Formats: sequence, C-alpha cells, structure tokens
Amino acid sequence: MTTRDALTSAIASLRQSRTRSILTMLGIVIGIASVILLMSLGQSAQQLILAQVQNTGSNLVFIIPGATKGSRLSSPPSVQGIIIKTLVKQDLDSLQNEPSIQAAAPEVRGVAKVVFENNDTSVTFTGTTADFFPMRNFTIDRGYSFTQADVDSLSHVAVLGSEISKTLFGYRDPIGKTIRLKDITFRVVGVLGSKGLGPFGVDQDNIIIVPITVAQKQMLGIDHYNTLTIQAKDTYTVDFVVSRITSVLRQNHRITDPDKDDFTVRTQADALELLGSITSIMTLFLTSIAFISLIVGGIGIMNIMLVSVIERTREIGLRKAVGATNADILKQFLWESIVLTFVGGMAGIAIGACIVILLYFIFINIIDGWAFALPVSSIALAVGVSTVTGVIFGIYPAQQAAKKNPIEALRYE
Repeated sequence: MTTRDALTSAIASLRQSRTRSILTMLGIVIGIASVILLMSLGQSAQQLILAQVQNTGSNLVFIIPGATKGSRLSSPPSVQGIIIKTLVKQDLDSLQNEPSIQAAAPEVRGVAKVVFENNDTSVTFTGTTADFFPMRNFTIDRGYSFTQADVDSLSHVAVLGSEISKTLFGYRDPIGKTIRLKDITFRVVGVLGSKGLGPFGVDQDNIIIVPITVAQKQMLGIDHYNTLTIQAKDTYTVDFVVSRITSVLRQNHRITDPDKDDFTVRTQADALELLGSITSIMTLFLTSIAFISLIVGGIGIMNIMLVSVIERTREIGLRKAVGATNADILKQFLWESIVLTFVGGMAGIAIGACIVILLYFIFINIIDGWAFALPVSSIALAVGVSTVTGVIFGIYPAQQAAKKNPIEALRYE
C-alpha cells in the first residue's frame, strides 16, 4: 500500500464516523488555540511593559542604596524593604557638579492613606524635586507641576497620578482641591497624564508626588534618599556616566574596595532586561500550562484509536486475508491519527488567531498602547506539535492493529 493509498483510506475511515472524529480532535483544537492565545498575550504584554519603561526618559541612570549580591540583576536590600541610609545630600550635590551629568533628582517613598471627603485609599507617595518631571518625561494633563520654590519653601502641594486622581475625584476637577496624606493637608496643583509602569515595575499612574523637603522632614522624618535618578548629557555615553557616578560615590563614601560598595547603579537597559526576563518566564509558564491540554488531547486520541482498533478487528483481519501486510495496517492507522491531529491543529490555529484578533480590538480600547502580536513561532510550534502528537500517540494503537492475527481477527465478534 502506498502512502497515498493509506492516506486516502484513513480519510475515508474518519469520514464514516464524523462525530467521533470531531470530538476526538476537540482536545487538540483547544490545546493549540490555547498555546497561540497565551503566547500572543504574553508577547503583547511584554511589548507594552517594555514600551512603557522605554518611555520613562532618555539616558537615565538609577542609584539605589545598598550593594547587590549575587547576579547583576539581583535586587539590592533597600528594594526588599531594608532601610539603608547611604545616599545623602552630599552625594546629590557632588553628582550635580559632575560635568557628564545633565540633571539629578532625589526620591524618597512611602505608603500612606490619602483622604478626600468620603473617599480614601492607600497610595504610594514620592517626594522629589522639580527636575524629576522633565527627566522622567511626565506630562501634566491638568494644572502644573510644583517648582523648586515650592520645594525650598516646604509648600504643601501635590501632583496626582492619573489613576489615583480618578479614585479620589472621579470625573471632578481635582485642581485646587485639598487632600489629606498621612494626616498632612496638601493642595492638588496638577494631574499627570497616563504613564503606565516605570523602572523596575513601579506603577506611575497610582502615585502622589510631593516636594521632597516636605516628605523628608514632615512625613518620614529622614535625611537620606531612597533613590537618585541621574540624566546623562547627550555628549556622553551612559557607560561613561555610570563609571563617573561610581567614582564619585566611592570617593564620598571612602570606599577603596569595589567589593564593598554600599550602593547599586542601574541603567534603563538593566530595567528592560529585568522586566524582559520576568515577562518571558511568565509567558513560558502560561504556555507550559497550555501544553498540558495538548498532552491530554493526545491521550484522548490514543484512547479513541485503541477503541477503533477493537471495533475494526474484523476489517483488519479481512485486509490481511487479501494481502495487506503489517506495515500496511500500521501505516493506515498511523495516518488516521496524524490526520486527526493535523486537522485539529489547523482548526486550533484558526480559532486561536481569531480570538487574538478579537481580544486586540477589545484591549486597545481598554489599555493604552496595547500591541497586536501573533508570533509566527507560535503558529509553527502549533503545527509541529500537532503533527508530532499524532505520530507519538498514534504509534501504539497502529502497532496493536498491525499485530493482530488475521484468522483470529476474522473470528472476532
């Protein structure tokens, strides 16, 4: 029996039991569609997150107190909640005098309850200077950002992120309204445009920004910084600026051994690499879950094919009696399994692609910057996996059919 004859015979057999064939393919269809959907959503989310981080600002370098142990992208202790006081005003002043640095903005952070009339919620607040807004590419949707004069005079003014503004004020104009943050009264002077995630996964739409002097002296009672954000001049490379920052801080902190640094310097490239690694792992995890349904679908095909072998025992005996070899029987049943999984794979690809397109049109109206992604790799993977599944889970039933004794098969009832 030629391959063409075996394929034609397999298709004819599957057509005779259409309902069972469709139900058998269902597991493969769901598995393939799930793989495509999850890989697409994962890649779209990754593109969205990385685009938001890239929109943070240009030529930025972040200084975090505490040394990083382990891999280059490990978190410093201060990020894990340990209080480290190694970054102080002397460091800020020294860096602002460095010729390769365009601007430097200190940051302190805390979490507190914010109250407006009957609305209250917990929020992350950031204390910083006026240079922070242009450095980080923040746009003011309403009102204005506070000035250096507000910082120097300890003015109780606040700029709200877009989401926290909606939470507290709904559709009302918050400019000029008074809020209470950590039992201190602030006048709202500005609302930020939608920004999304910032470096290292910080939600920039759900923050309140106040003058750093107020945050340090009246809200937190500290004289150190949680972060220093540095903007390199365009005429210098980021790597050169990182080396100068490291040199200045070691001199200020009297550090002679590089292994004893009490600070960590990170660039935007580091943030992108870190977030890229996290999103890739999540996509891989979700895709692995989808592959479980493929395995279940393959087992279902194997079970149905085994039942089919038993039901068609007399047919197998008759084929062998008229000259069909074991290889011919093996080839026929194997092709039936391959056709089932291949057709199921094609249907899964079509359904998965349609769902991806539908979700794209839904998400672009909900999430700003959502990108369409239908990875070619997911389609190629789906086709390959569906075919391999058919071969792997079809071999055993085909072998069982080929091994049957023709005389006993003809006597089977």
